[in-house]
Amino acid sequence: MEYRVLKYFLTVAREQNITRASELLHISQPALSRQLMQLEEELGTQLFTRGWRNIALTDAGLLLFRRAQEIVELTEKTEREFRDEGNALGGIISIGSGEAESMRRLAELMRSFSDKFPNIRFDLYSNNADFIRERLERGLLDIGVLLEPADLSKYEYLRFGGKERWGAILPAAWDLAKKDHITAEDLLGHRVFASKRSMAQGVVGWFGDVYDKLDIYVTYNLIYNAAMLVDNGIGAALCIDGAVALYDNPNIVFRPFYPELTVSSVVVWKKYQPVSRAVTKFIEHLKKNVDPVGGLL
Repeated sequence: MEYRVLKYFLTVAREQNITRASELLHISQPALSRQLMQLEEELGTQLFTRGWRNIALTDAGLLLFRRAQEIVELTEKTEREFRDEGNALGGIISIGSGEAESMRRLAELMRSFSDKFPNIRFDLYSNNADFIRERLERGLLDIGVLLEPADLSKYEYLRFGGKERWGAILPAAWDLAKKDHITAEDLLGHRVFASKRSMAQGVVGWFGDVYDKLDIYVTYNLIYNAAMLVDNGIGAALCIDGAVALYDNPNIVFRPFYPELTVSSVVVWKKYQPVSRAVTKFIEHLKKNVDPVGGLL
């Protein structure tokens, strides 16, 4: 499979129309159709179902779409890194992080780093820990920020100071919102939104026997959309306070758990993995400015 043909395939898959795709790619429609048929012959499977106006991906096409996105992204990232090697220090550093207060600390480090190396840019991805680890494994991310507990055996890491408090965001109109904190029993009888990651961070253990009695109405990976449901009075969302620290919404409030449940965060990068000069410089900057026992120097 040629890189060029994979880019053709991705464009057609996104546009769902050969004519529009050929215009975007600046090649003729017959030439584009021929490239797609040759790709199907090479793979020995049908990638599209072709209708009168639009085309759609088959199951095999969906699989190739996911893989082709990764291949094209990694290829372009590699090409950028080689171009940067011959120039004054520049390039792009890819960072993945969840929604947490630790991102504020990382932002401080990015700002001070940019003062020294203004030609270096960043790609920032917001998602959950599983997404971040997967992209680190595939070489699509250079740096990740994870909440503990986490398996750190594959990474070098630095631990940020401070703790993230677990709690819940509630509709401000609820009587429960008048309390300074919430206990496990307080959420019984209410619809609850829980992140899948929360199960690995001690939340289930904190609830104890109460957890099985909760009405887990929604599971989510990032808090923003769950907060929309809270805003509409549908239920309460379990989260860390740093995930909602910048929200300015009078309709929702954060209340921490009691007894307190906290987690720490780490900035990680793959062990034994060659990286670009830009990433090397950024890791050096992290090591100089993050206290080994946690916190910014």
